[in-house]
Amino acid sequence: MEDLSKLEQAIGYSFKDKGLLEQALSHSSYANERRHGSGSNERLEFLGDSVLSIVVSDYLYKNLNVAEGELTKMRASLVCEKSLHVFAQQIHLGDFLLLGKGEENTGGRERPSILADAFEAVIAAVYLDGGMEPAARHILRFMPEDIRHAKKPVFNDFKTVLQEIVQKNPEEKVEYVLIGEEGPDHNKRFVVEVRLNSQVIGSGRGKSKKEAEQLAAKEALELMGYEAQ
Repeated sequence: MEDLSKLEQAIGYSFKDKGLLEQALSHSSYANERRHGSGSNERLEFLGDSVLSIVVSDYLYKNLNVAEGELTKMRASLVCEKSLHVFAQQIHLGDFLLLGKGEENTGGRERPSILADAFEAVIAAVYLDGGMEPAARHILRFMPEDIRHAKKPVFNDFKTVLQEIVQKNPEEKVEYVLIGEEGPDHNKRFVVEVRLNSQVIGSGRGKSKKEAEQLAAKEALELMGYEAQ
């Protein structure tokens, strides 16, 4: 693994607890090989996702005077897997990942889902080590300098589109259910169903749960007669 001080320099933060950063970089395949699953970055990813959401929401609220629906779409485009993958590449995060042999040998350092998850885990590590201010400072480095003149996101967030359609009927409820996993750990596929009032309206398979949910929402939109691109 590369010298962690290089990553600290790239993210603009020096850790008091280096162990937090190391855990943020530890993929589950690495932790499982050492029979220490709690040492993976999955819990940090969970926390980092929430920190990322509140920082981006605050940034958009203060910089965009648009309706809630537009704010939701813009936030979704900035925190989606594709965007986080790009952000992770900008700081060469893949060079610092701790991976199991299977992931290492099958291109895990370049896999979008792994990089996006690690990016969120690093956010959580900064937050736990130094608080919200340095975490926000790190996140905001990746936001467009003038969001008002940013180009319209090219990524279609199918989950958000589906949710907006369903919200027109308050009694309707959409949920995403993980129904299975396929393949070996280094090449796993997740299978997700999207359900409307417990009725299956779409399904998707992806390399990450997030990707599978997006594809399930895309299928649901197509079945409902909406053009999903």
